[in-house]
Order: sequence, then structure tokens, then C-alpha cells
Amino acid sequence: MSSYHLDHLQYLETEAIHIMREVAAEFERPTLLFSGGKDSICLLRLAEKAFRPSDLPMPFLNVETGHEFPELIEFRDRRAKELGAKLIVRTVDQVVANGTVMLSKTEISRNKLQIPVLLGAIEEFQFDCAIGGARRDEEKARAKERFFSFRDSFGQWDPKNQRPEIWNLYNAKLNPGENMRVFPLSNWTEMDVWEYIKREKLEVPSIYFSHERECFRRGGQWLPVPPPHTDTATPDPYDGARPKPNEPVKTMIVRVRTIADMISTGMIESKAYTVDDIIAEVSAARVTERGTRADDKASEAAMEDRKKAGYF
Repeated sequence: MSSYHLDHLQYLETEAIHIMREVAAEFERPTLLFSGGKDSICLLRLAEKAFRPSDLPMPFLNVETGHEFPELIEFRDRRAKELGAKLIVRTVDQVVANGTVMLSKTEISRNKLQIPVLLGAIEEFQFDCAIGGARRDEEKARAKERFFSFRDSFGQWDPKNQRPEIWNLYNAKLNPGENMRVFPLSNWTEMDVWEYIKREKLEVPSIYFSHERECFRRGGQWLPVPPPHTDTATPDPYDGARPKPNEPVKTMIVRVRTIADMISTGMIESKAYTVDDIIAEVSAARVTERGTRADDKASEAAMEDRKKAGYF
């Protein structure tokens, strides 16, 4: 009599695939949040393993702030096309243009403004479930969340009133207007993600690897210099994100550890040119990956407050 034992990554993969299939079975109109970042790249491979050779039973959804890395947008669009998936993109610029939200003159980051865009897209397409790549080791607010994270008719999350998940049983019941966020990678760590990328030989955007880039120092971290603005007939989309006269520009060898937009993503000095280099670097790190995100450094409760309001 022989027995088959799953190793650590196989167990995580099996668990995540099970959750993916639960979503397909329980919900009528699910979507998969795909930004092109490393966590959502793993979600795509898990979706392939869960549903191929059939078509993926859900479209991809991405919310842009308007300050994205060009490398990330190119990768996102190309991967969606390669997989034959429908990619839905909604932007902060759209909600600003129609008057849904007002841009603050004092706040440069647009991350909070992704909330009404996401909630608007969920309402527009009547999505009852959105699959995201959040992990519990990212940030302490993430660690409070279940695999199936219930959101009320306003898109809000109540961390003190969550549904129990006993014996891997998930309560997917929804009333009209409510929706669910589902996080198949909840038990994964940053190291698990990179080990899985290595094992599955997954392509990731080039900015995850060390490269030469112009940066400037602000808020205790290195921020990338945005692309030049050449169209003088239109407003600069990166206004406020460019270095000030007292913020000298330095050419450095850097990479991203976690990707937001160019205004929020802190670059880290690194000589990690391969996935093995990144794995070695992560194993020695003493700062969480979201410690390089300006939007999370604003306050200890920043992420939890955004999630209560409807964030990813």
C-alpha cells in the first residue's frame, strides 16, 4: 500500500484550486482581479489548472489609477490576450471625468480613488464575486480576513462580523446587491509566491528584477521618476509625482518588491537579476514587502480603513 504526500507548495496549490472551483460552482458572475503583479500571475496559473481545457469561466478586471508603470500595463494586456481572456479595465480618470469623485489638491496618490472605481465596475457588470491575490503576510489587515470575504450592499467589509469557515466549508450566500471577495492565496507567503513562480516557470514583469532607473528620495524611500510628459496640450498625468527641486535624481540599480502605481511604489536597491536571486533576497529580508508602499506607510490603519470602505 502506497501513500502520496503533498509537499508544501503542492498543498497550497491544491487548496487554492479547490477555492477557485468553489467560486465557479457557487457564483453566477465572478471576476478575477488581474493587475499583472506577481500574486495575480499565480492566480492565473491556478485558474488554468482549475479549469483548462475549458475557457476560463470569468473575465479579468483591473482598476488603473492612471499612474501605472508602462511595463506592467504591457505585461497585463499581453498575458490576457495570450490566455484568450476578456480583460475589463476601468480607471480613476473615468470617475474623475464624470464627477463621481473629486481629486484632492493635497493628496498625490490615487489609491483610495480605486475604491469607487472597483465598486462601480462590480455594479456595472453585476459581479457577485471578485477573486483577488491578497495574502495574510502582506499586512496585518489582510490577516484578519477569511478566504471568502463578505461585502455588504455598499461594498463594505466588517472585520468583526465575518462568516466562519469550518472544515473548509464556505458560505457563499448573498442577498441582492451584496458581493464576495475571495482570496485563494490567503495561506501563501511572499516566499511561497516566488517559489511557485520558479517551479511553474512563470513570466513576471521585468521591473521585479534589478535594473537601472532614475529615482529620487521622498518620505524615507526611493521613488521612480515617471515617464516624460511630451504632450503639452494635455495635463501631466504624473503631476505631483515628479521630483521637486530639493529632491535630486539619482540613477540606481533597483527593483520593485510589490507593485502599486509609480507614486506609491518604493524601489529597493538590489542586485537580484534572477528568480533565485529574489528568493535569496526575500529570505534575508527583515521588512515586509508592503513596507515599500507609500500608501501603507501613511498610517497603521491605512489598509484596514480602505478595506472597510470597499478596497480590494
